[in-house]
Amino acid sequence: MPERNIPNTLNIVINRAPVLTLWAATVAERLGFARDEALSLGKAMAGLTAQSKGRRLGIYKAAPQEIKKARGVKRGEEFFVELADRHVPAVNTEEGVRAVVKDKPIAAESVERYLESKFAGSLGPVREAMRELAKSYPPEELAQNAFQLYLKFRPAIPEDATGWGAKGRLDIDRIRSLTPKK
Repeated sequence: MPERNIPNTLNIVINRAPVLTLWAATVAERLGFARDEALSLGKAMAGLTAQSKGRRLGIYKAAPQEIKKARGVKRGEEFFVELADRHVPAVNTEEGVRAVVKDKPIAAESVERYLESKFAGSLGPVREAMRELAKSYPPEELAQNAFQLYLKFRPAIPEDATGWGAKGRLDIDRIRSLTPKK
């Protein structure tokens, strides 16, 4: 196998939301979604996870029961995609599958810009490490273990860091170490 031109260590300080967005998009792509579809689904999945945590912390209030029930009902072309232990609302558009937030499809281009701004120059190497990890699992096994894998490499937030969206160090070598050796 040829040597990859990826640095062994990068100093990436980032909050967890963009890391989860990229990982969820990588998983969705491995499960057969086109790249733009995967980006949209990844962004929505990370948002749903943040809302869930926000409710646990008391930052967000839970939706009234009637709203929760309505979200579980399929309307027209809307359906749900299971991704990393979340049911992501989605719709078929002319461009393909797109996750929806408040009935609006999430554009892949905006997700890519978001990731580029958060990862800066390290997006390529991190994306490659995540793709290698995702490819090392059969799709069914990856689908079942995606969130647990994320928990093993997500940025470590220092004990003294406070506030929503605190940043921590993402260790690209840790991502690579989770790839099973053949």
